[in-house]
Amino acid sequence: MSDRKWLRELTVSLLAVALALLVGAVLIIVSTPTVTSAFGYFLARPTDTVSAAAHAVGDTYRALFLGAFGGRHQIAETLVAATPLICTGLSVTLAFRTGLFNIGAQGQLIAGALAAGWVGFAVHLPAAIHVPAALAAGVAGGALWGGIAGILKARSGAHEVIVTIMGNYVALYALTWLLTTHSLQRPGRHEPISPVVDATAQLPRFGGTRLHLGLFVALLAAVFVWWLLSRSTLGFHLRAVGANHEAARTAGIPIGRAYVLAMLIAGGLAGLAGTQQVLGTDLPLTNGIAGSFGFDGITVALLGRGTPVGTVCAALLFGALHSGGNEMQAATGTPLTLVTVLQAVIVLLVAAPALVRTVFRIRAEGAQAVLAKGWN
Repeated sequence: MSDRKWLRELTVSLLAVALALLVGAVLIIVSTPTVTSAFGYFLARPTDTVSAAAHAVGDTYRALFLGAFGGRHQIAETLVAATPLICTGLSVTLAFRTGLFNIGAQGQLIAGALAAGWVGFAVHLPAAIHVPAALAAGVAGGALWGGIAGILKARSGAHEVIVTIMGNYVALYALTWLLTTHSLQRPGRHEPISPVVDATAQLPRFGGTRLHLGLFVALLAAVFVWWLLSRSTLGFHLRAVGANHEAARTAGIPIGRAYVLAMLIAGGLAGLAGTQQVLGTDLPLTNGIAGSFGFDGITVALLGRGTPVGTVCAALLFGALHSGGNEMQAATGTPLTLVTVLQAVIVLLVAAPALVRTVFRIRAEGAQAVLAKGWN
């Protein structure tokens, strides 16, 4: 992507975020009792309504910002929330660039967390070996789960969307069942929860916060994906298949091999997110270990316009919304669901860039969505 086109896409994404905040402001206004009360005598004293609306919106967004960046602890929580989103977003991004729509990052994350968690509490090793071994197991687990979809796509033409969606359910319910078995369930407990991973397998934390080494692993993964797509022969083949698989086949690029490798790598990236959760953030395995990080990774990849740098920035934004939303709710009483609405509106606007360009009167200049080939 040329610098000019990248800047244009970045501008559209930023304007989409601004529009989403504007929509959020409208929702805050119509749902705040002091503002709705002032509307009752708007014609008599319009300034009261304007002042109440400004205070409601300002207080809410101020609390959201301070909850995400107001101090060392808040910044750490933002980065903790963004860490798995970087990896799941990269997973979806890599598949997009190969012409595949990987909805299975959630299941691949669970498979990676399961493998890493088991190595973390069932295998006892020195710290210098235990952490790399657990990380490798998590990446391998996610890659295996993603590779199944790639093989089925290459060998039988099975649509990756259907296969990966079903893979999410299989992984989730398999984990729930396994956590009730003698091998994985914590002794003396009846709910689906595993033992805590050994201290030698836990990712080091920094400064007395929950921020852990997984953040730097995620950033290294982003550098790896950038290098793979931009500087390697394999990355060129993957991008060529994503741009036009028929032309790539004519040029002698093995399409099936590209699909399998793309899903293996994408699954490994999502599995890496699972290792960050079980080794750094949560420590025991539960059936809620994945949260919604796999599905949010689709949103992050979309907002990041299919680039590793954009994906990292989008993950940081969503991490800020996640961590700041809790403070916003506590300080102002604004429901946490407002954050979900903001995320949904951002996705809607990023997926419809023509709407954003129309609102802000920006010429399209023949721009095409970089992720378009990933939806076929």
